[in-house]
This record gives sequence, C-alpha cells and structure tokens, in this order.
Amino acid sequence: MSTHRSAITTHVLDTALGRPAAGVPVRLSRLEQADTSQADPQTTVLAEATTDDDGRVAELGPDQVPAGTYQLRFDTAAYAAASGQECFFPEVTITFAVTDQRHHHVPLLLSPFAYSTYRGS
Repeated sequence: MSTHRSAITTHVLDTALGRPAAGVPVRLSRLEQADTSQADPQTTVLAEATTDDDGRVAELGPDQVPAGTYQLRFDTAAYAAASGQECFFPEVTITFAVTDQRHHHVPLLLSPFAYSTYRGS
C-alpha cells in the first residue's frame, strides 16, 4: 500500500444513480502564467488517472504543488457511455487556485444534465 498523498485529490459522485462514479478519466494540469495576448493559457499535465470503484483517484500528481492555478478535467462522456446515461456535458473542467501548502480536495457531483463542485476537506 502506498503512503503517497497527492496535494490535490478528487472524487466523483453520480447523484442521479446515488453512487460513486467509477471509471471517470481525470487529468490534473497546472496553468502557466497566462500571457494576456493569448486566448488560451498554456497548461502542463501533472497526472492522469481514472476513478476507482469508490469514485476516487488514489494518487493524482505530486505530494506538494506550488501556488498557482490548476485544472481538473473529467471525461464525463466516457463515464456516461459506460453507465448508459445521457450526457449534456461531455467534459467538466474545474479551474481553481492553490494559494498555500494545505491539501486541496475538489469533488465533482455529477448527473446527466448538471454538475456541482466545492472545496472539500
């Protein structure tokens, strides 16, 4: 069993089915300092994983990250196809700021026509 704890973690709950969302591909990226002349900021992919049977990713990136802006991208279309549900949002991207060295947990609550997120603990 690994003792590694990622600085940024997530889990996905399927609120329509009332259970964890297993098998959701997740990508963690860091947004580089944006040049105001660029329409899209440059990103650096830090980790890619898939949620387990409990809707969680056991390890997602490094155990510490510097202050900055990060994104979690969830491939919800892949999950919807595997679970036989409709999918209005084929992907969900959550952009958030890390300002300190505390652990950052960013859950996703998902249904076919809506999603929600919050700063977890």
